[in-house]
Amino acid sequence: MVTRSASPESDDDLADWLRLALIPGLGAAGQRSVLAAFGLPGQVFSASRRQLAAVVGEALADRLRSEDPGDAIDTHLRWAREAGNRILTLADPDYPRALLDSADPPTLLFAKGRIELLARPALAIVGARSATPQGMANAEAFAATLAGAGLTVISGLALGIDAAAHRGALDQDGGTIAVIGTGADRIYPARNQQLARRIAEHGLILSEFPLGTAARRHHFPMRNRLISGLARGVLVVEAAIGSGSLITARLAGEQGREVFAIPGSIHSPLSKGCHRLIRDGAKLVEGAGDVLEELGWVGSAAPAPPAAPNASDPDRHLLSAMGHDPVDVDTLLQRSGLTTDVLSAMLLAMELDGRVARLPGGRFQRIL
Repeated sequence: MVTRSASPESDDDLADWLRLALIPGLGAAGQRSVLAAFGLPGQVFSASRRQLAAVVGEALADRLRSEDPGDAIDTHLRWAREAGNRILTLADPDYPRALLDSADPPTLLFAKGRIELLARPALAIVGARSATPQGMANAEAFAATLAGAGLTVISGLALGIDAAAHRGALDQDGGTIAVIGTGADRIYPARNQQLARRIAEHGLILSEFPLGTAARRHHFPMRNRLISGLARGVLVVEAAIGSGSLITARLAGEQGREVFAIPGSIHSPLSKGCHRLIRDGAKLVEGAGDVLEELGWVGSAAPAPPAAPNASDPDRHLLSAMGHDPVDVDTLLQRSGLTTDVLSAMLLAMELDGRVARLPGGRFQRIL
């Protein structure tokens, strides 16, 4: 049992925590085992080899007695002294209670940005990396409304739905946390570097991995348990069968969190994961108000949803003919009765206005 301190650790104490976390092969479970047996890290390193071996075996006991990653510890301590950076230990009063009470809390959390966001009620928004334009618009709109209502929006800084959710929350008060699968000094994917800088300035970037850790496939399921563990619930916007977002939703259910899903077209592969979640008991939601109502949330007044751009009668006719599913040009010609030249000009204008998205295969989909 680790005792929580009344204030953040000194450099000496933090150095002991870092030394424990950087022992090769020990892992979070092994770290928690020796902490439960001996107390704080300083007491772990004062234990005899025999005592340590009784808890983690002889090989790891030898490493605990002999390994001294001094240079790496110094690197982490220097990083922690930089403005906006913190390393939270299990004993730190700012370590999030929701994770502390979970089955697999990380020994250390590396945080960059607004640490106070960890104490605020939060909702996770996750979904497909190869999201549709409508899916990203939904994620951004939901995130903006939820952040405006006072909830922190958590996601994983991936392309697609994750990035859209972060952007939507940043457009409100910056109440967003990006839980990443690399070290806090690295950003993956590289295309989200600018977004990550905005989050570090106005929100929070959080990682359980030591500095310098590169992206590895098995890191992302580990990251997902933190996304769900920090939140009151998880909203899945778009997800194919087998998507990592479904792992996050499953973990949320196991952690006693609410699971929400947005339904979509029966023809879209990116709706099938959400439909499966709904069949399995996830709450079907059509607007952010459904989420707030289910959570019983009474926070700040939510902003009104964005109004659709003014549309002329011909535009409305074309949008009605388009429907809400992706559609090809031949089908649109048949439904609308327009000529090819007129239809092409209207589609281009709507695409430039952000009302219609061009999809692979020559198809189009309305966004608003």
